[in-house]
Amino acid sequence: MIRGSEGLLVGKIGYRFTDQALLRQALTHKSFSNEQSENREPHNERLEFLGDAVLQLVVSDLLYQNFPALPEGELTRIRAEVVGEPRLAAIGRDLGLGDCLRLGRGEEKSGGRDKESLLADAVEALLGAVFLDGGLEGGAPLIARLFGAAIDQSARRKYGVDHKTRLQELLQARYGTPPEYRLVRAEGPDHERRYTVEVGLGEQSFGRGCGRTKKAAEQEAAEAALHTLGV
Repeated sequence: MIRGSEGLLVGKIGYRFTDQALLRQALTHKSFSNEQSENREPHNERLEFLGDAVLQLVVSDLLYQNFPALPEGELTRIRAEVVGEPRLAAIGRDLGLGDCLRLGRGEEKSGGRDKESLLADAVEALLGAVFLDGGLEGGAPLIARLFGAAIDQSARRKYGVDHKTRLQELLQARYGTPPEYRLVRAEGPDHERRYTVEVGLGEQSFGRGCGRTKKAAEQEAAEAALHTLGV
């Protein structure tokens, strides 16, 4: 039987459990289970362990597929940021997980429903439960929905505004050659010079940029090229 708060949770994650006991276990904290004198219900620590592994795998795959220019060290740093406790807890709050948790009296009194550690653990347990219930076919799309925006934001923040570096790594990875920057024109007097630069490979142009200096124009052209290439 799904309680009201659990029904809202199911609606938010867009996944319906075949085995409702898995959802119940994912939302059961050890403090609740320990207070049961008889017929102790399983708590979510084992599901948390499994969910952590599933989350790491799916986020790694998303990073690998969507950011082919990123080196291994950069992928590792972004993944650590995306799956860290603060992000997990924020997702838990967005899902209203705190209202769904089954806590012992002590945890309830100490504000356990809004503790970052409990919320983060519950998110991982929920992902573990989804994986057991529906495999990667159920878990991977859910993780992509919950973490996709954070992955994009973290990747772009790590790269900063150095679009030229990003474009070079992307073209090296895809085509085995760096981009070519061509000066299209320079206009205006020396103190107000404006440069227009085009970037591409051979006869193919990926984007143009303008700026007060050639370097600024190249950065803008590289940004336009990344947009053209769907990055």
